[in-house]
Amino acid sequence: MPEKDKTAREPGWLLLIHQIPPKPNYFRVKIWRRLQKLGAVGIKNSVYALPASDQAVEDLNWVLREIVEGGGDASLVEARLVEGLNDEQVKEMFRAARDADYQAIAEEVRQLGRGLPRKGEIPEEKRGEIETAVARLQKRVADVAAIDFFHARSREAVDGLLRELEQKLAVRESQKEAAPAEAIEKPRGATWVTRTGIHVDRMGSAWLIRRFIDPKAKFKFVSSRDYRHQPGELRFDMFDGEFTHQGELCSFEVLLARFEITEAALRPIAEIIHDIDLKDEKYGRPDNAGFEHLINGIAMAHPEDEVRLQRASFVLDDLYEYFKRKRRGAET
Repeated sequence: MPEKDKTAREPGWLLLIHQIPPKPNYFRVKIWRRLQKLGAVGIKNSVYALPASDQAVEDLNWVLREIVEGGGDASLVEARLVEGLNDEQVKEMFRAARDADYQAIAEEVRQLGRGLPRKGEIPEEKRGEIETAVARLQKRVADVAAIDFFHARSREAVDGLLRELEQKLAVRESQKEAAPAEAIEKPRGATWVTRTGIHVDRMGSAWLIRRFIDPKAKFKFVSSRDYRHQPGELRFDMFDGEFTHQGELCSFEVLLARFEITEAALRPIAEIIHDIDLKDEKYGRPDNAGFEHLINGIAMAHPEDEVRLQRASFVLDDLYEYFKRKRRGAET
């Protein structure tokens, strides 16, 4: 049975409920920016939430004091959701907010990469500018990660893009066309670790691992903040993992490449997972929307990672069979 991270627990919520005078406009914007910096999300009009913690109490009390001193009114309450929004829906609001932050940074990384010379050495002045920009973007990623309370799904994508850019800056000109990494031997009965709250890339990667790489794989779903890597564990689709995003490749695609899995029916599945995970419409497959609805439905209905993987695996088994038979039919 997959192991579940023992440190995970359902949080209570701190709610800042405020009324801010309509004038001056800058004061409302100032408070909004304070809350954004803390990672708070608006769950209702003038109601902002953070997961309950001592640090959040202190941070929101400072905002409350600032609102009151500015002529407004505010209350801070600790609550558990009973009716209306549930915990998972609020968590998804946090993930969506951080995903938007990560995706904005990812687009800046792509634009920076497009500015690199296609051939020849990078002039020292240009190299310095790019290295400064990379450091700035890494700092922004770290700032977003600090308020990424529920593991947004786009962190690995932006990390992969930054790693690729760093590698391009680090290698010498003679190494720029280096051969791809050699395939590695398939493990047997290894412990594979990924972040809790699995979604499309982690669901697909875990299915691929068990079906095509390591049939006796054991899975461990962990909180990135609390996890400490253990010798022999293989990490996928997570920061510093052995098998995670690389440049524009999602983790599913990286696994295919590293283990030299060339099964043709997996190619369309990889394209679907890529488009949903990276949100770049690289392949623009007509299957994307329907599969994304299925994955979102699994995630909404089942908070347990083991159950999500089981149900996603059923879907992927059938999808794989469809593409396999469709290809055979096209060849006959």
